[in-house]
Amino acid sequence: LTGLMSACWRLPWGLGALLAGWLVDRFGSKRLLSIYLLGCAGACGVAAAIVPLPMLFVAMFSMGSLASIYHPAGLALISHETTAANRPRALGVHGIFGSAGIALAPFLAWMFLSAGFGWRQYYGALVIPGAILGLVFLGLAIRDGSNTGAASQRPAQADDEQADWPSFFTLTVLALMQGFVYSAVLSFLARYLSGWQPSWLIEWPQRGGGSLATGVLFSAGVLLIGCIGQYIAGRIARPELLERQLALICFGNVPCLLWMAVAKDWNRPLAAALFALVHFMHQPIYNSLIAKYTPRHRRSLCYGFSFAMGLGIGGLGAYFAGQTRNDQLIYTALAIIAAVAGCIGVILARLAIRGK
Repeated sequence: LTGLMSACWRLPWGLGALLAGWLVDRFGSKRLLSIYLLGCAGACGVAAAIVPLPMLFVAMFSMGSLASIYHPAGLALISHETTAANRPRALGVHGIFGSAGIALAPFLAWMFLSAGFGWRQYYGALVIPGAILGLVFLGLAIRDGSNTGAASQRPAQADDEQADWPSFFTLTVLALMQGFVYSAVLSFLARYLSGWQPSWLIEWPQRGGGSLATGVLFSAGVLLIGCIGQYIAGRIARPELLERQLALICFGNVPCLLWMAVAKDWNRPLAAALFALVHFMHQPIYNSLIAKYTPRHRRSLCYGFSFAMGLGIGGLGAYFAGQTRNDQLIYTALAIIAAVAGCIGVILARLAIRGK
């Protein structure tokens, strides 16, 4: 049921990005970002208040649909404000805060569970930051008073309107593979880590939340390691090496996932932390490549299409991981998928060499 509900959120989150990208190109990033934030705040409020299970699925679907706005809007806004040289670093900084937010969510959930609260109160608390940030972006959009909120004061460069569609669609296939791995691991990270806890935490679950609360706490710590990966990628990324760096990162996921497949006891958080470090390195590089391959006037739509594949169809990884509790089977299969993604990255690098 957890995997099905996660897929119910993730599928519209990814597939909706295609429509969101078209809307961002038409109406601007800041307007759409305000709709995303205020809409998600409202959906969290509904999730906190409803009782019937079918309506909870409706709330999750609505929340995922609204959240699909973020990537095409936010990343296009950053790409328009940067150049090819400084874009990976800017996206790395963006990724650090993104990973910190991903880590903060399970940490807050652990706090609520340990304090004896339920998931409804947790969703209710999420209404506050969403509403505040939504009003901030609404104010920025009103101040701009333009239908081109994604536009930049930076003069357009010659390469801003160039397109490399074969490379872009190859990158999108790689994104689908990475998204499948991402959703499978992240959706059940707390479950993966809940089977082990150090001696100083043995008594803690009795205070509320059970062993799952401990797994949620360790998930937050593991995901914070992803911030380090984002920072490293932003520092080492070079425009002329992006394709090869992406392929190496995909191949680097393979031993991490194989370790997760066989890890026991204290090796589990270590294996998961290493995966987070390596996996999240791909995001600044991947997002820089989308900007490299696509024309400026259609960049939001292209971000939307790529995320529709990677986070929409790739979101089926959550459903896959939810079908069994056999960790060896799950993470071995994910390692094979990561290896395929690495091979696609090699093809992408060869396309880049031929294009020079």
